[in-house]
Amino acid sequence: MRSERAVFLDRDGTINVEKEYLHRPEEFEFIPGVPEAIRLLRTAGFRVIVVTNQSGVARGYYDEQAVEALHRHLDGELARYDTGVDAYYFCPHHPVEGIGPYRTVCDCRKPLPGMLVQAARDFGLDLGRSYIVGDKLADVEAGLAAGCRPVLVRTGYGERASEKVPEEVPVCDDLLAAAEAIVAARV
Repeated sequence: MRSERAVFLDRDGTINVEKEYLHRPEEFEFIPGVPEAIRLLRTAGFRVIVVTNQSGVARGYYDEQAVEALHRHLDGELARYDTGVDAYYFCPHHPVEGIGPYRTVCDCRKPLPGMLVQAARDFGLDLGRSYIVGDKLADVEAGLAAGCRPVLVRTGYGERASEKVPEEVPVCDDLLAAAEAIVAARV
C-alpha cells in the first residue's frame, strides 16, 4: 500500500540560486529560507526528494560524478541546519543537444514524470497525496503527469513561468512560503 507522502523539489532556481549549468560545489548558494523549508517539510512527515534535469551532462559540460558531488555538498550544507533530503534523482539526457549515449529520448526528463514515478516505486509513495515544487512550467507539467499537486515558486525562472501555469496551480514567492502552505494544507 502506497501511503507515504513526498514533496518533490526541483533543484536549480528552487533550492539554490539559479546559475547556468551549476556543477561546482563552491558556486552553490541556497535561496534564503530553503534549509528551514526542507526541515519544516520533513518535520511534517513528508519525504523530500530532489528531481532535477541536468542537461549539462548530456552536453558534455560536466559528468554525472560532478552532479553527485554537488548533491553530497548539498547534503553537507543541509546537515548544518539539522535537515536533509531523502533522495536525488536526475536526468542526464537531452534528446537534441546531447552527445553520445546522452542524446536520447527518455521518460525521466521533465516535463515527463519518470523521476517522480521511479521515486514513488522506490519509496512506496502515494503520488496523489504528494507535491512538486519548482520554478518552471516543466516542473508543473511533470507533477500533473504524475498525479501530484504542483506548486510554482517565483524564484529562479518562476516569475516568468507564473504567467504560463494553469490557473489552478498555486504560485508562492519561494520554497519557504510553499512549504508553509503545504504543511498548513492551503495548497
